[in-house]
Amino acid sequence: MRIDHNEIEIRELKAEEISIYVDFQNRVKMSMQNPEWLGDISEEIYIDLLRSGSKIYLWIYQNKIIASGMLIPATKKDLENFFSSDLNSEKVIDFGPQMVDPEYIGNGLQNVIIKYLECVALELGFKYGITTIHPDNIFSIRNFSKNSFKEIGEVSLKRGNRKVYRKIL
Repeated sequence: MRIDHNEIEIRELKAEEISIYVDFQNRVKMSMQNPEWLGDISEEIYIDLLRSGSKIYLWIYQNKIIASGMLIPATKKDLENFFSSDLNSEKVIDFGPQMVDPEYIGNGLQNVIIKYLECVALELGFKYGITTIHPDNIFSIRNFSKNSFKEIGEVSLKRGNRKVYRKIL
């Protein structure tokens, strides 16, 4: 479905609304050909992430959530795992899961999400962005590459193998 980008509302999810986000995630995953690309994160883990400074943003069109993106402050352990121990963890933000409702794929929304998250990260004082992407997810790889993220390695995580991308913001 084609959309008018000017009619999209972007808002930060509140912790008490986490079930709305998890429902959206489940709806997206159920319609995906490759749901393993998103991995499995429980509601409890999302709540812990929000309490530790993570942020989830929703893209809303005609009163419907059509996309989401997440920022997760990096830890020293993350940076060690993601070939980035040379960086100060307080200056690194992880571009977490991004999802687009299948009805709205083709509107360039992931690219919009990445650009928005980058602006937020800069406003929050972060200097580097990092993300992990399933090696078969050519769509996310292409969108992050378009936004100047560079592949720096591949890791094996609980949710499967992931390519690691990094960028100076």
